[in-house]
Amino acid sequence: MSTLTTEKMLELEEAAYQIRRLSIEMITYACWGHPGGSLSMAEILSVLYFDAMQVDPCKPKDEARDRLILSKAHGSPALYAALALKGFYPLEDIYTYCEPGGLEGHTDMTRAAGIESSGGPLGMGLSVAAGCAYGLRLKENPRSRVFCLLGDGELNEGNIWEAAMAAAHYHLDNLIAVVDYNKVMAKGFVWDLMSIEPLVEKWTAFGWDVLEVDGHDLQALAGTFYRAHWIQPRGKPIAVIAHTVKGRGLEMAEFNYKWHTHAPEPETADAMLRALSRRYGRPELGYSRMGDAREKESFYGGE
Repeated sequence: MSTLTTEKMLELEEAAYQIRRLSIEMITYACWGHPGGSLSMAEILSVLYFDAMQVDPCKPKDEARDRLILSKAHGSPALYAALALKGFYPLEDIYTYCEPGGLEGHTDMTRAAGIESSGGPLGMGLSVAAGCAYGLRLKENPRSRVFCLLGDGELNEGNIWEAAMAAAHYHLDNLIAVVDYNKVMAKGFVWDLMSIEPLVEKWTAFGWDVLEVDGHDLQALAGTFYRAHWIQPRGKPIAVIAHTVKGRGLEMAEFNYKWHTHAPEPETADAMLRALSRRYGRPELGYSRMGDAREKESFYGGE
C-alpha cells in the first residue's frame, strides 16, 4: 500500500480535529456524555470513515457497504460527529444529542442514518458484529467488512470472549475488531481495576490474528486497516489493538478518569475548545453555543 497523500492526510487530520470539537460541543449542550472515550477514538473514526471503509451516505443501506458496530456505545458523540462530517445527516443534528426524539446517548439505529446497531450494555457489540459478518458470509459477499469498535474496559465482559471464540470457530476473516486501548475506565486505570493483559496473547489464544498500532497515527492506522481488510485475511478474524490516550487533545482530560463521564460547563468547554484549536493549529474558536447552553443549564437546575 502506498502512503497517504498530503491531501488525504490533511483531510484526515481535519476530520479528527472536528470529531473532537463536535464531541465536546454536543456533550456540553446536552449536559451529559462521555468525553474521554469519544476523544480517544477520533483518529480511528477519521481513518475508518474517510479512508478505509466503503460507505456512501447517499446509499446508507447498500448491501456492498462496510459496517461499523460501535460496541462502546457510550462513545456515540464521536461516531455522530463522524457520520455528520461524512454527510449522513446535517451537522446541526448533533445538537439533538440526548434530546427527546433526537440522537440517543447510546447508539440507536432507528434514530440516525449510518448507525448499524443499537447499543447500551457493554459487551454486546462483538456478538452483533460476528452475527453480521456470518450473515455476509452466507450471502456470499466477499468484499464487505464488519468493523467492531470496542473499549478496553469492555473486555472485562465475558460475552466478549464468547463472541471471540465463536468468530474464530466460524473463520470470520471479514470481521475486524478494533480495541480503543486508552488504558482508563470509569473509575481508574484498567490495570488497577481489572487487568486485561497480556492482550495480544489473549486474542491470539482465541484464534484471532492480531495487529497493534498507534491509535493516533493516521498513516499507521490507514496502513493497518488496509492490511486487515485486503492482505491479512486467512480464515481468522482480526483484532486491531489501537493504543490511544483517554481524553486525547485536552490536557486536563488526558488519562483522567474523571472525564470518562462528565459534561463540561459552558465556560470550561469554551476554554477546552480554544485550547484544542491551538493544539491542532486551527483558528482559535470557543464554544459556539455559550448563551444557549447557559440558558439550558439554568433550565435543568444549574447555577
